[in-house]
Amino acid sequence: MFKSACFFRIADHFELPDLAALERVLQKGRFVPCGPTQPESSGWVPPRNKSKVLAESIAGHLVLKLCTEKRAVPSSAIKAAVEERVERYKQETGNERVPSKVKKEFKEEVLLDLLPRAFSKKANTLLWLDPKSRMLVVDAGSLAAADRVVSSLLAALLEVPGGGPALDLQIVHTQSSPAASMSHWLSTREAPWHFTVDRDCELKAADEQKSSVRYARHTLDIDEVAQHIAAGKVPTQLALTWNERVSFMLTEAGQLRRLKMLDVVLKEAEDAKGKDDDNFDANVAILTGELSQLIPDLLEALGGEAEAPAVEQAEKLAA
Repeated sequence: MFKSACFFRIADHFELPDLAALERVLQKGRFVPCGPTQPESSGWVPPRNKSKVLAESIAGHLVLKLCTEKRAVPSSAIKAAVEERVERYKQETGNERVPSKVKKEFKEEVLLDLLPRAFSKKANTLLWLDPKSRMLVVDAGSLAAADRVVSSLLAALLEVPGGGPALDLQIVHTQSSPAASMSHWLSTREAPWHFTVDRDCELKAADEQKSSVRYARHTLDIDEVAQHIAAGKVPTQLALTWNERVSFMLTEAGQLRRLKMLDVVLKEAEDAKGKDDDNFDANVAILTGELSQLIPDLLEALGGEAEAPAVEQAEKLAA
């Protein structure tokens, strides 16, 4: 299910709306494929295979899935077609200077011409909302990637009649930055409680050259790594394993990538298979159960949660 995790803290006053009312709102925003000249389309799709239900509630957890389709026209093809029109314009008008307004019109015409022939690409993003632990988790490895599904969720909740207070989200901040914590773990060669350091890491210098060193499938318990950190390089990502159950890559921004349930978890999932054809309920139960424990342990390893920076709080109040 989840391959990445970008998580947000939900305000205490939030309550899940009536699921039937939420389902009706989501159905209005159901995914519709791109039209011939439409560059992008997004909407909700069923999280469970062979189902029409868009809002899945499993043991109090809400699971949604947003589908995004994009038609990608290569920039080189657009540029070549626009230049062809520009040259034709010069020949027909005798003017060597082409107004920017005309160039803009040419670009719009080219896009309308090329979009129907462009290949489309779909991407699905899972979302998990846990009201009990006040956590929203998006299957995305960066805040930018999570933005679309979060914005779509907020818009949907606002449309639910009598849905209660708006979903108030805050990026999770920690007392120690992930980069500083990773530097400490690598320098001291001591992983935090419940975690082990694995064999993948990237270090980058903060200078203008942005020089970097990457270790792949390599032991990190060596003097060389500590020397890089002492020289000013900062870890931007580090592979970790939690309780020998889940492995992942922690980024400097605090997101999780390359999430993987290990053999012991997969064995438990196999044993917990239910009667549902795609084992959706069992998979959700296993995933939420693991992440519900992993995330608090990770936050504790990073010094615990901290209030949002003053700048973010000001932006939040302004909104």
